[in-house]
Amino acid sequence: ESTFSAMSESLRGGLSLAASGFGFWSHDIGGFEGTPDPAVFKRWLAFGLLSSHSRLHGSNSYRVPWAFDDEAVDVARQFTRLKMRLMPYIGQLGEIAHLEGLPVMRPLFLEFPDDPGAAMVDLQYMLGDQLLVSPIFTNDGAVSYYVPCGRWTRVLDGGVVEGPGWRTEKHGFDSLPLLARPGSVIPWGAVADRPDYDWAEGVELRAYGFEAGMSRTVEVPRPDGSVSRFEVVADETGEVSARLLDGSAPVTSWTLTVH
Repeated sequence: ESTFSAMSESLRGGLSLAASGFGFWSHDIGGFEGTPDPAVFKRWLAFGLLSSHSRLHGSNSYRVPWAFDDEAVDVARQFTRLKMRLMPYIGQLGEIAHLEGLPVMRPLFLEFPDDPGAAMVDLQYMLGDQLLVSPIFTNDGAVSYYVPCGRWTRVLDGGVVEGPGWRTEKHGFDSLPLLARPGSVIPWGAVADRPDYDWAEGVELRAYGFEAGMSRTVEVPRPDGSVSRFEVVADETGEVSARLLDGSAPVTSWTLTVH
């Protein structure tokens, strides 16, 4: 169905699949049956484009954004560009799903098994181990979501959210809760209009909530099967630096941004 209820059930069903060993799962943006209300379609766009794979698909009606309204085109454009920039991260998650069996989109309890607050959360998910996504299932943009322990960073506007605890917010169609876990390093690609590019060339390593003593290795797969590996470290003073590790596929340009 093409309703907010169907949208939430798609998420619950997908998280059940992930907990059962499926590395990849997705859904029809807007729902398969019927024609979605424009509000449902626009909220589902944000959810669908922050999934491992995304498709505008359904029965009895076209799912192209311009069939709904101009704002739907803007929302589709914004979140498509976001996903294209996130391809180095999502590509890395696909490698992990293939080699280790960890799903790309994960229930919170998989990442936070010792947090009782995360145990029953079924309307939000972790995109890999570093990004928390809370889709919105209301017309007016009201959403309540759970934040595990730590100082999380709002990826879309740079704000800080302190956990553990629940938050209630309102978002426009161009936004949703998308939070970077403390100590994350998200590789952002340099291209926003297509997925099949050299993800490492010109990559921006975005470090979120890095504190003294933290370190993380980031692997960015390349089109030829090689991998560029970066190490990001915060020294005892909290200063953050990065380097391309020996033996990695070389890149001519890359940057580090500390949030």
